[in-house]
Amino acid sequence: MTRLNLNEAVCEALFASALQPSDTLTAETVTETMGRTVRQLGSARCACVVAQEFGDHPETAAARMQWVRQLVTDLCGCMFFPAAGPAADTPADAGLLAVRAAA
Repeated sequence: MTRLNLNEAVCEALFASALQPSDTLTAETVTETMGRTVRQLGSARCACVVAQEFGDHPETAAARMQWVRQLVTDLCGCMFFPAAGPAADTPADAGLLAVRAAA
């Protein structure tokens, strides 16, 4: 996956999530939300949600995507994604890749 595709997938997942600007936004909560959304919907469904919202509500969708892209830009150096699903007995910080290293 190229860096551009990874960024697009992250933005689409966050766009499709329930995350709101009024939420407490930390790298951890954003990463957890993004991961949960991808697990629930899958990346293709996240893209479908984005497309549907841009078709149904283009003004609000554009504003949300702008917010999501700024959020990803602001947190890019702080966000970590699991390289693979950790085993139950794996320490919380084991096997994690920085977004920049994974891209």
